[in-house]
Amino acid sequence: MSQHFCQWLLLVPCVLLSGVSLGQVSEENASVRVEQQTHQAVKPESSPDLAEAAAGIVKRTNDFRCDQDREPLDVNPKLKETARYFADFMARTDQYGHRADGQSPAQRASHHDYDFCIVAENIAYQFSSAGFATEELVEATVEGWKQSPGHRESMLDPAVTEIGVALAYGEQSGNYYAVQMFGRPRSMSIEFKIANNADVTVDYRLGDQTFPLPPRVTRTHLQCRASELSFQWPDGQGSKTVQPNDGDRYSIERDDAGQLQLDAG
Repeated sequence: MSQHFCQWLLLVPCVLLSGVSLGQVSEENASVRVEQQTHQAVKPESSPDLAEAAAGIVKRTNDFRCDQDREPLDVNPKLKETARYFADFMARTDQYGHRADGQSPAQRASHHDYDFCIVAENIAYQFSSAGFATEELVEATVEGWKQSPGHRESMLDPAVTEIGVALAYGEQSGNYYAVQMFGRPRSMSIEFKIANNADVTVDYRLGDQTFPLPPRVTRTHLQCRASELSFQWPDGQGSKTVQPNDGDRYSIERDDAGQLQLDAG
């Protein structure tokens, strides 16, 4: 990810909020409902520039992240292509929901060759008989997501590094559909090793899982999100907690006094 100055699962159902239907999903477990719009389309008096609106959503999202001490996101062409496909699908069919096309967000991203470690999606639609100016559509969409806890969480997820946004207009319904994709590529997985060079089995906890590590065994972990790594020494000798980074290697050793210790290198 390029440097900037500022810097898998929650599912909330699609809901109707102030005339705007919103949806958020991360990764690929869980079902969401599909909705079909029923209001009558009216030719809008003003039409936004949808490419400009997509760029505006990216900028506002990154500004929001910076305000909340999160790193800004880089636009990924494959995520943008994924968002474009799904926005166009919903606009063409007026079917709304994260599985409106029979696929999950993760499946759509994979279909568009995005090799992900994390993928998430926010969707929304907007309708106004008077139409929208470009900035008006951007503001309504982003503010709706910001006010919804699930969407806000996706926008501020510190583990995602990339974004792709697209909007499309439904000729039959008059809805403007927005899709916001977030991702972290598999190439940015966090990989680290733990070697037990001591003569006893040592238990350690990573996230919400506990693992026993027998003597003379080395184990490699691959994570999408950084989790604390906590070692519990046997026989009441205490504990040790570290925050692993990509490429780290930890060795469990006995010191000259026979006490267990953790060496990082």
